[in-house]
Amino acid sequence: MSKWVGWITLLMVLVSAWLWGQETGQTSGPWVVERSGTTAALRGIHAVGGGVAWASGTNGTVLRTEDGGYEWQSCAAPPDSAKLDFRGIWAWDDQTAIVMASGTGDASRLYKTTEGCSHWTLLFTNPDKDGFWDALQCADKHSCTLVGDPVNGAFVVFQTMDGGKIWNRETGGSLSAEATKQGVFAASNSSLAMNHGNGFRLLGTGGMAGSKLLFSCGPCRSSSWRVWPVPIFAAGVSAGIFSLGVRPAGFVEPFVIAVGGDYNKPNDSAGTAAWSSDGGQHWTAAAKPPHGYRSAVAWDAAAKAWIAAGTNGSDISYDDGKTWQPLDNGNWNALSLPWVVGPGGRIAKRKAASPV
Repeated sequence: MSKWVGWITLLMVLVSAWLWGQETGQTSGPWVVERSGTTAALRGIHAVGGGVAWASGTNGTVLRTEDGGYEWQSCAAPPDSAKLDFRGIWAWDDQTAIVMASGTGDASRLYKTTEGCSHWTLLFTNPDKDGFWDALQCADKHSCTLVGDPVNGAFVVFQTMDGGKIWNRETGGSLSAEATKQGVFAASNSSLAMNHGNGFRLLGTGGMAGSKLLFSCGPCRSSSWRVWPVPIFAAGVSAGIFSLGVRPAGFVEPFVIAVGGDYNKPNDSAGTAAWSSDGGQHWTAAAKPPHGYRSAVAWDAAAKAWIAAGTNGSDISYDDGKTWQPLDNGNWNALSLPWVVGPGGRIAKRKAASPV
């Protein structure tokens, strides 16, 4: 009898782990794993504040928490989204959010909810049959920017000023790019960054032609994009800048951290992080880089530090990206502090930082 009880108990534990995608309460360095209720690969995460956060991933998955991660709610799936990969999500409160699907052609879409994810409306479908959307960032409820890989010789940039009803394509010579040589990575919805309050927009790229930083200053016009090379990162199909972090700096050029590397060489630390104190015009490589490829970076205001995460772990820098030290060896995709997400439905929350 006790033997069967033991087997039944083991079976229940295994089924529970399968259902929830990970064991809750476990820690990985400073990260405490939470129950997501899904096994989807998660790449979208946006912490709104006040305990509210939204996450998104494969198979049309959208999640929401209103209590600081104690419980993650599985949202109603947007229409015809069962096969879509939601790589990015942007939210304003517990009721309003836009989720971005990344895929070729009309597999790239935007949906919006204003009803706490119980109902979604299709906002915008990719008009380019060869296009692929990579990142969505918003300055407020009305103004958002959407970027994608090059189509017809130029990076794709759309902007809305009415909350997503109308999307206008930006054009200009500074957006010129060859699709076979340049691209944007959709690993964490953070290859595009915005310095909120002053209209600064920054886009990090990669590919065979090497990495570049595209910079647009407000008011954002098509002619305002400038391009600067970022030679710190290796060139390659799977290499370049994957994420940009911006520390607000009023109306002067922001301090920027870029992380990335080669996705196919996750343990290679060379060329995985750089910093710029003049908005991206000039770059310096990290003297001690993260311990591998990194797909996301974010500023932790409470700890006064930068945190980067990727498929072989996370790192922290207390000296503005000059040196990095390991935090853990977990498998992560995206950050929106205090949360980090990854494959297999992994969601974890950063423990309060100890005084340094």
